[in-house]
Amino acid sequence: MGVAIRTAGDEDRELIVRLLDGAFQDDPVSGWVFPGDEYRRTTHHRLMAAFTDVVLAEGRVDITEDGSACALWMSVPADDPGHGEEQPEDDGFARMRRAVDPENERVELIGRLTAGIHPAGRSHEYLWMIGVAPGRQGEGLGTALIGSVLDRCDREGRAAYLEASSERSVRLYRRLGFETSGEPLALPDGPHMWPMWREPRPSGSGAGLEG
Repeated sequence: MGVAIRTAGDEDRELIVRLLDGAFQDDPVSGWVFPGDEYRRTTHHRLMAAFTDVVLAEGRVDITEDGSACALWMSVPADDPGHGEEQPEDDGFARMRRAVDPENERVELIGRLTAGIHPAGRSHEYLWMIGVAPGRQGEGLGTALIGSVLDRCDREGRAAYLEASSERSVRLYRRLGFETSGEPLALPDGPHMWPMWREPRPSGSGAGLEG
């Protein structure tokens, strides 16, 4: 569809953080982690920065050439429990909470809960986050970013996984071949997240995702 995409580097960090911060301000899960508009506006970007740092170091960030959309991917081996779950006494979730917002237990909890539903036993590509600038949503940028990776997954016979944060997202991801996997994750006193798995297709990723 003519969208130019490149792999982001460390020099793109601030752009990625700003993009994710803007794209997820109204997301139901972000609203649960950081309740209240003012609180979210002043704090949410720290979590986006922490996620960006992890993926720039350990995964890959795809970004459109015009900087209007990005996708954060991790390649997960079959023996990985998901989300980098490590040492129980001082794991990455606790460290992220201390770095982002020490008094906010939900920063840590969201990582633990999503790690708990992450599939294990089979290698896959994990779409950690995808963000499209609010003024550019509906232009097919999300389709282009995700589709380029899913096409590779199809060629290599590799599965893909994500967690959708709204029922609308579930419907859109289904168009790309993802299906819900197990029961939705109900965040305590909060919204649901839907784990979604995609088996590789022999003929490409098919229909597109809006946004």
